[in-house]
Amino acid sequence: MAVYSGAASNTAKPGRLNAAFVRTVSRPGVYGDQHGLRLRVYKSRKRASISKQWIWRGTVNGNRRDIGLGGFPWVSLAEARQTAFEYRKVSKAGGDPKALRRRPEVPTFAQAAETVIGIHREGWKDGGKSEMQWRASLRDYAMPRLGRKGVDEITTADVMAVLIPHWHTRTETMRRVRQRIGAVMKWAVAQGHRGDNPAGDAIAAALPKGGGVRQHQRALPFREVRAALATVRTSDSYRPAALAFEFLVLTACRSGEVRFATWDEIDFASATWTIPARRMKARREHRVPLSARALKILREARELGDGSGLIFPSQRARAIHGGTVSRLVRELGIDAVPHGFRSSFRDWAAECTDVPREVCELALAHVNSDRVEAAYRRTDLFDRRRALMEQWSEFVVG
Repeated sequence: MAVYSGAASNTAKPGRLNAAFVRTVSRPGVYGDQHGLRLRVYKSRKRASISKQWIWRGTVNGNRRDIGLGGFPWVSLAEARQTAFEYRKVSKAGGDPKALRRRPEVPTFAQAAETVIGIHREGWKDGGKSEMQWRASLRDYAMPRLGRKGVDEITTADVMAVLIPHWHTRTETMRRVRQRIGAVMKWAVAQGHRGDNPAGDAIAAALPKGGGVRQHQRALPFREVRAALATVRTSDSYRPAALAFEFLVLTACRSGEVRFATWDEIDFASATWTIPARRMKARREHRVPLSARALKILREARELGDGSGLIFPSQRARAIHGGTVSRLVRELGIDAVPHGFRSSFRDWAAECTDVPREVCELALAHVNSDRVEAAYRRTDLFDRRRALMEQWSEFVVG
């Protein structure tokens, strides 16, 4: 359809419309104005009459975009021209004019994600990585496409466009991104901003089956753990980090549980470390029996104490960063990650002891998945775990 710049039948300036022309024009076509404003005149099929539609045409992020501004006479020339000016200003600044059309009460995906993270924050354990992982994954994969869109505008196709490019190479990460997008969308549904979850069941059938092979945390064979501990013990690494690593191995605990440990959690008299529920993955208090070697590490750490209350503080009197312990292991040439030593412990317990499975699982603070069995088993088998952890200590330290 041809585009006309102004009209010879009126007194409008070249490239501009005027109210009289807009009111009287009946020839089908697209008539141009300033700031990318267009008036589209066409014959309506339903009413067999002339209809007039305002359109803004411009470039958004390198792509040509046509956005409807409403019909005449419900939207006047002055109103359409003002809107076109605002759209052009936004697009020139690198923004998306569609954001101006959104109802103020409907948040963008980025705003909704902040709200959802804030809601979940109270339930995440202190010092955990959950918030950091949520932010990083959404920032790297979801925000470039979804961040500026209103939660009411996001479609299944948008979610697919986020996931598909990385589905076969980063399958597990993409599954988590989908879950996190879904959590934001469920919040939007609950708030009445939309009626469905575009990352829900409808997308499951469209996503490729299978995907990449799930990668486990790198772990050392249990017979190599003693040499790894000796390497760390004799290195010139930052001492609290080296002690934290050995304590982690001896207790078979998670990195965050060790790094954020405080002195008020330790009972030297009973050789017990009690980790509060808020710092446990399963949100349950966990008692850890301390071997003789673990107690010796604690006594050495106490001599290095800085008054912060943390057992293994950083040089800035904060909890040691997770990357610090991982870097220490990596730089010493140990082919494993800190979390992998829990696997080393579990393999050793299975192959070198006759300790029942439930004792080993409780040592790792794993939750019993059998609800009936869990309901009847109220003990944490602490005394049996104490014997097991002393055996482990003797095996890896000698």
